Order: sequence, then structure tokens, then C-alpha cells
Amino acid sequence: MTTWEIIAEKAKDLPADKQQEVLDFVEFVRTRTPQKERIESPAGLLADLGVDFNAKDLAEARREMWGAFPRELP
Repeated sequence: MTTWEIIAEKAKDLPADKQQEVLDFVEFVRTRTPQKERIESPAGLLADLGVDFNAKDLAEARREMWGAFPRELP
């Protein structure tokens, strides 16, 4: 049984006003806990570095990297 399941199991037997206290406490703990920023894209990895790139820049970098790479095996 997970911690969440234990909490839910114990809380369900409490009177409504005590369940509200549990909910209030959970909200209080959440406000004290810093939330991690979600990174939605690779650009998010560079956001704090001030690096800006777009699809055109990426395509150009790929051409430069792979330009001399042989297309067919000898």
C-alpha cells in the first residue's frame, strides 16, 4: 500500500470537519514545498542561459555537422 493510499484510508473515516483540516494541511505543505519547473522542450534546457535558437538555426547546424559525412558506403 502506498503512502497516498494509507493517508486516504485513514482520512476517509474522519468527520467532514477533520477531513477539511487534512486538506488544509496538505495545501499548507504544498505552499512550503518549492515546485520544480517542468521542461517542455529542449529549448527549456537553455532558457536560463539566454541561448536562443530556432528551426532554421538547428537545420543549419545539422548541415554543417553532417555535410562531409559520406552518404553511401564504399
